[in-house]
Amino acid sequence: MTIRVVLADDQQLIRTALRMVIADIEDVEVVGEAAGGEEAVALAEELTPDVVVMDIRMPGMDGIEATRRITTGPGDSRIVVLTTFDDDDYVYGALHAGASGFLVKDMALDDIIGAVRVVAAGDALIAPGVTRRLIQDFTAARPEQARARRDLKGITEREREVLTLVGTGLSNTEIAERLFISVATAKTYLTRLLSKLDARDRVQLVIIAYEAGLVSASR
Repeated sequence: MTIRVVLADDQQLIRTALRMVIADIEDVEVVGEAAGGEEAVALAEELTPDVVVMDIRMPGMDGIEATRRITTGPGDSRIVVLTTFDDDDYVYGALHAGASGFLVKDMALDDIIGAVRVVAAGDALIAPGVTRRLIQDFTAARPEQARARRDLKGITEREREVLTLVGTGLSNTEIAERLFISVATAKTYLTRLLSKLDARDRVQLVIIAYEAGLVSASR
């Protein structure tokens, strides 16, 4: 199945580079490009892509608002947010808006394509080296978020352990190794957590773990 992608970035150079790389990939196709948030929302509604690769800082409607409108709209498009470390102040809002992951613009283009595949498959991009740093920065910068403890009633102690490890950025394989369980069992716990906590994907579980105080900014 071909993954249909819309590129939303006000920098023509970024869109061109991604489009050129994607042109040589059989299972990914660029079906549209947008230079701003409003155009991205319109294209998502018109073309119903599998994934929108969304910049945060764009003229007019920014990527956070565009992400919110797309994820709450009628389609099933999933969002991968593009950012730089200088954009940290926006990432937390983007995740709450429904983004299924985020990338940094200095990543290798092949890694960006890999992330698109991950998100299109229904998972979320949790890159420990990037995601953990960004979310920890947000937690440290927002003490009010840490005080607003999330209610985790209804989950078991083992599910709480899994949620804590998800919050640190561990993959299913790493969680399985840490808890001495199979990868399949780790996936089962993750599925239960998504259902019980009404979370869209793994990224939202990371946010919940931080808001619930399971993971501190220093971990």
